[in-house]
Amino acid sequence: MLSIDISIGCCPLAVDEERPRRAVQAILRDAQIDEGTLSIAVVDDATMHGLNRQYLEHDYPTDVLSFALERSPGQIEGEVIVNFDMAARRAGEFGWSDEDELLLYVIHGTLHLVGYDDASDEARAEMRAAERRYLALFRLQPRQQPASDGAQAADR
Repeated sequence: MLSIDISIGCCPLAVDEERPRRAVQAILRDAQIDEGTLSIAVVDDATMHGLNRQYLEHDYPTDVLSFALERSPGQIEGEVIVNFDMAARRAGEFGWSDEDELLLYVIHGTLHLVGYDDASDEARAEMRAAERRYLALFRLQPRQQPASDGAQAADR
């Protein structure tokens, strides 16, 4: 049995839990994972900053963190932590809602858990294609990042 737990404790808006749950279910189904627990936590900048400092020794907030606690064929134990404040700031740049940006973060983090990475150009292209495929389930299409933001441009 697969359990997907979602914890939303930071957001000024009500976040629809069904969309991230459906996205995670689709990704895990395609990765042939049908047992385990995956938790999704929606946090604010301060919390994400603290987690980023604690686990990655980076002194800034980020959009998403993912932790694979255990992974074996057909099974996963993991966590995806997404930053609502960053989603709220960035969503307007891409012409979609805060929740759409947050959904992208959930998809991205879950893809990391099932084995995708974005460390090389080739791997990043594969991850972006997968992100587009799962966003399409919700009739969403990511827009390109403004060219002036070089550090984040590769993340779109």
